[in-house]
Amino acid sequence: MRYIKYMILGAIGLALLIMALANRQLVTLQLASPELAGLFGLTPEQISLSLPMYAVVFAAVGLGLLIGFLWEWVREHKHRSQASLKEREARKLQREVARLKDEKHEGQDEVLALLDKAS
Repeated sequence: MRYIKYMILGAIGLALLIMALANRQLVTLQLASPELAGLFGLTPEQISLSLPMYAVVFAAVGLGLLIGFLWEWVREHKHRSQASLKEREARKLQREVARLKDEKHEGQDEVLALLDKAS
């Protein structure tokens, strides 16, 4: 199973490498419109960035993944807090059961207490 995982990851890596080599031409990204840049006294050259096409695609995919992971983390907060509450409650009940068993054994003969603990 581990080798299948490595083969799939290798195929994905190879596909990404082929895509990067095929898209090496530079593209210009405008970080803001020229009108908006003019309001702040910036020239179009100051708000543009030239990058290879594959870098733009990889950055967009990475940013999308990051936003998706953060969205899910925030969305699942309710479930994580509920699980934490249930875990604390279970620990509290386990301590209470252990305390009650100890109280039960105090009034018994030692042999009966040992037999009860073994079962």
